[in-house]
Amino acid sequence: MIRLCSFILILFGFVLAAQANPFPSKDYELKVEVLTSKLDTPWALAFLPDESILITELDGNLRLFKDGTLSKPLKGTPKVRARGQGGLLDVAIDPNFAENRWVYLSFSEAGEGGSGTAVARGQLNGLELQNTKVIYRQNIKTGTNRHFGSRLVFARDGTLFITHGDRGKRPRSQDPFDHAGSIIRINPDGTIPADNPFADGKKALPEIWSIGHRNAQGITIHPETGDIWTSEHGARGGDEINQPKAGKNYGWPIISYGRHYSGLKIGTGVARNGLEQPHFFWDPSIAPSSILFYQGDLFPKWKGDIFVGALAFELVSRLSEDNGKITEQERLLEGEVGRVRDIVEGPDGALYLLTHSDSGYLLRLAPAN
Repeated sequence: MIRLCSFILILFGFVLAAQANPFPSKDYELKVEVLTSKLDTPWALAFLPDESILITELDGNLRLFKDGTLSKPLKGTPKVRARGQGGLLDVAIDPNFAENRWVYLSFSEAGEGGSGTAVARGQLNGLELQNTKVIYRQNIKTGTNRHFGSRLVFARDGTLFITHGDRGKRPRSQDPFDHAGSIIRINPDGTIPADNPFADGKKALPEIWSIGHRNAQGITIHPETGDIWTSEHGARGGDEINQPKAGKNYGWPIISYGRHYSGLKIGTGVARNGLEQPHFFWDPSIAPSSILFYQGDLFPKWKGDIFVGALAFELVSRLSEDNGKITEQERLLEGEVGRVRDIVEGPDGALYLLTHSDSGYLLRLAPAN
């Protein structure tokens, strides 16, 4: 483990200065440790029961970080189309991993018309995924290379949620028979839960949970209610935190608190009957990457708070939540650690961050004392 010392480390275009480490926050002085600096555009991480870490890299590699060592790429991963924002994206561990060894990967998959978001699972055996199989794939592929969404989370009932971006084609988010711009709910084997809101397929695809999303790159489970919460990219402003409910429409591109990159107004404004409002939004945009509810003991004053990684302002946003309302925001590490692609709570209660760069880092954030 490499500790940040009393000199300046120049890391992928940003500077961590000695006088800024420890880093200040409202409740704690924070210490950042570099666990590895050998990642190539990492996208997601997930802890295994033995506290080793699986890490995805955008070009298609899955690596294991264990005992301070980063493995060679694992065998048995799906073939990805690594272009633009596409590649090997999220990784999730089956809730019953100790018994079944299943690992789930989202990725951009090539096919007729271009590419689309897909999910595969394989059983981890050493440094190899075995019996790897695609269990879900986007129904309409397109030639654009952006807005894949692709975050994964298991709900308490064992179902798997998958986020989708609009693939750069805004109207698709309002088509209930198109996966783009939706959140999907499936069983771990790819079948469709009987209690999905459109399970009969008459008003929408049976696997769809909600629609009207632009590009949700964060999803998590509320520790008390069990509901899913998402962090979503807006356009020029209008990044959102949502609590997607079954069968609801979250408005994109009809309503938004942002504007198009051209500066023009989006849709009809910020509200419309029948369309859901966000719980919180950022303007200007921070480009939110991932989201979690902190439940550890290492930061007791932050238990229950929301943490969101940010790409544009290179920060971690800490949000206090009370009965669904965001009551406070604090910006941590702003401009100090680069573009934060993923943030995960570790078994030790520390926060683990991935920085999005072709010289990407795995960082551990903990109290300085």
